[in-house]
Amino acid sequence: MKVLGIETSCDETGVAVYDTGLAGAAGLRAHAVYSQIALHAEYGGVVPELASRDHVRKLLPLIRQTLAESGLTTADLEGVAYTAGPGLVGALLVGAGVARSLAWALDVPAVAVHHMEGHLLAPLMEDDPPDAPFVALLVSGGHTQLVAVDAIGRYRLLGETLDDAAGEAFDKTAKMMGLPYPGGPQLAALAEKGTPGRFRFARPMTDRPGLDFSFSGLKTQVLLAWRDSDQSEQTRADIARGFEDAVVDTLAIKCERALDEAGSDVIVIAGGVGANKRLRAKLQEMAAKRGGRACFPRPSLCTDNGAMIAFAGALRLEAGQHETAEVKVTPRWDMATLPQVAVVGSP
Repeated sequence: MKVLGIETSCDETGVAVYDTGLAGAAGLRAHAVYSQIALHAEYGGVVPELASRDHVRKLLPLIRQTLAESGLTTADLEGVAYTAGPGLVGALLVGAGVARSLAWALDVPAVAVHHMEGHLLAPLMEDDPPDAPFVALLVSGGHTQLVAVDAIGRYRLLGETLDDAAGEAFDKTAKMMGLPYPGGPQLAALAEKGTPGRFRFARPMTDRPGLDFSFSGLKTQVLLAWRDSDQSEQTRADIARGFEDAVVDTLAIKCERALDEAGSDVIVIAGGVGANKRLRAKLQEMAAKRGGRACFPRPSLCTDNGAMIAFAGALRLEAGQHETAEVKVTPRWDMATLPQVAVVGSP
């Protein structure tokens, strides 16, 4: 089944074609992402109305480009998947409107995809994907959650952040230290030059039972350290390293606890922060010591993209799920309310 995926939940326009007739990573026929970073940089964050307008400008050209790269035409498509939430309502409506219109014109089914389920399933697009059950760490600018995946579509929330998500904490900490927008990737790059151990910050909420996260206090610690320092470039790098180590250690400690609680040794990591090199290394080491494995999508599929939406949509379309002709989005959407997919694992 050849499925077009459309992602417009926030500030990236993503389009992809996934073919369930091809195994593993080969199933991703083509994908393209347009980032709005330059558009929002002068405001220091995403402006929803500008994001929506830019999706309108970029989406159709990106669909044409992706189809050309896949060697397919619209006549070859057998389904359309689109992000219906969570996300910015205006941005979501752009993708949903185009997807529903295209599906109607081609007389093919369309399916609404949960953005975070797309992230969760992204590692299953790779070769040798894990089978459920497993534990997933969803870690991005908007979400930090530990989820027990009993089957595709059957999810149990084990823990989540009580304040900032990990990616949001990266961005805000970077901004405090004067790094340009978006600060998270800038801070991670700067941490590579930092001296390990010069600054050691708390590993929040690891001194008590439970699987929830909190990063607000860690941000305050970093702010105080930065204000009291000489604010040289090396000190900035050393603080960045100390902050990154604290976040990575915290995530790893909670992941190991989640595996213990779920009775699993397989951890799946997805979302933008999943591209962080130090986090990948730490979780791979932790899983290996347990005799298990840590599974990641390729770095280009960690951030928002159409490939994860095409893949997640293909699983649901093959299971016979699809939408009515109504253009509907759900900006706030609990993943636990999703129906289970009969097909388990990679299509």
